[in-house]
Amino acid sequence: MSDITADRTPQSRAAYLVLGAAGLCHLLNDMLQSLFIAAYPLFKSNFDLNYAQIGLLTLVYNVTASLLQPMVGLYTDRRPQPYSLPFGMGMSLLGLLVLAFAGSFAALMVGAVLLGIGSSIFHPESSRIARLASGGAYGLAQSTFQVGGNIGSALGPLLLAAFVLPRGQTSLAWFTLAALGGIILLTGLGSWYKANGHARPHGGPSTLIPRFSRRKVGGAITILVCLLLSKWFYLASFTSFYVFYLMQHFGASEEQAQFYLFVFLAAVAVGTLIGGPLGDRIGRKAIIWASIFGVLPFSLVLPHVGLTATLALSVVIGLILASAFSAIVVYAQELMPGRVGMVSGLFFGLAFGLGGIGAALLGVLADWTSIGFVFQACAFLPAIGILAAFLPNIEARK
Repeated sequence: MSDITADRTPQSRAAYLVLGAAGLCHLLNDMLQSLFIAAYPLFKSNFDLNYAQIGLLTLVYNVTASLLQPMVGLYTDRRPQPYSLPFGMGMSLLGLLVLAFAGSFAALMVGAVLLGIGSSIFHPESSRIARLASGGAYGLAQSTFQVGGNIGSALGPLLLAAFVLPRGQTSLAWFTLAALGGIILLTGLGSWYKANGHARPHGGPSTLIPRFSRRKVGGAITILVCLLLSKWFYLASFTSFYVFYLMQHFGASEEQAQFYLFVFLAAVAVGTLIGGPLGDRIGRKAIIWASIFGVLPFSLVLPHVGLTATLALSVVIGLILASAFSAIVVYAQELMPGRVGMVSGLFFGLAFGLGGIGAALLGVLADWTSIGFVFQACAFLPAIGILAAFLPNIEARK
C-alpha cells in the first residue's frame, strides 16, 4: 500500500467537506480580487488613468500581498491563528468598500492595499487547512482548493460586465455581501482548524520524504522562482491587459472583451483542477516542466492570428499553463517538510508579487510601445520552463 493510500483514513475522508468549504471561501476571496482587476477599464475612464498607473495599481495590490504572505505563513507555522481567516476576509470587504466609493487615484491605491492585506492573511492558513484535509492526496487537495480561487477569478469579469458596468463604480459595494458570507464560513473553518490543526498522519510529511541538502533545496527553490516569474509575468499580460488588447487590436466591445477574459480564466480554472491530481499520479516535476515549457508554441503564435483563433489559443494556453501552480506548491511543501505555512505563503506571495511587478513593467512597456508589442514580447517567456528539467526528483526519494 502506498503512503498516500495509507493516509486516506475514514476520518481524513470526512475532512473533504472541509476542503470543499475552503475551496468555496477561496472562490469568494479571489472573486473580490478579480472584480478589482476587471474594473480597470472602468477606473481608467473614470479617473483618466494611463497604462503605467494601471500597472501601478496591480503592483501595489500584489506586492502588499506578496511581502506579507511569507511572514504570515512563518508566524502561523509556529503559532497557528485559526480565526485570522475571517479577519483577512474582513480586510478584503473594507477594501472593496473603499474602491466602490473612491473619488481619486490615491483612494484606489488604498483599496488595493486593503485587498492585498486581506489576501495575504487568507492564503497561507487556508492552504494549510487544504493540506490538513487532504487525506494524503496532497496534489488533489491543493488543486481543489486552488480551483476555487480560479473560478472566483473567472467570475470577476462576468459579474463586472453583467452587474457593475450598467450601474457604475458604486455598485461594487453590493459584493460586500459575498465577503460577509465568506466571513461566516471562515469562522466555521477556523473552529475546525482549532480542533484539528495539530494532526499529522504518520508523523507528517517529513517521514515520507528524506531531506535534501540545503544547497540542493536552495537550487530547486531558485529554479521554482524562475518558473514562477515566467508563468506570472505571462499571466499578467492577460489579467491586466488582455481586455485592452482585444478592444484595440480587434475592435471588440468592452462586454465582449470581458467575456473573452472570462473564457481564458475559466480555462485556467480547469487546468488548475487537472494539474494537482496528475502530479499525484505521474510526478510533479513532469507536470511543472510540461505545463510551462509546453505553452511556448501556442504563446508564439497567439499575437499573429485573428480574433477566433486568439480565443482558441487562449483556452489552450490557460489549460496548460495553469496546471503548474498546484504542482509547484506541493513540490515545494515536500521539498521543505514541516514548513507548510511558510512555503504556501512564500509561493502564493511570489505569485502575487511577480504578477504585480510584471503588470507594472508591462504597463510602462505598453505606454512606450503598444499593447500588441507587449503580447509579442511576452510570448517568449514560457521558454524559461526548460529549467524545470534540472529540478531534483522528489518522488524517487519517497
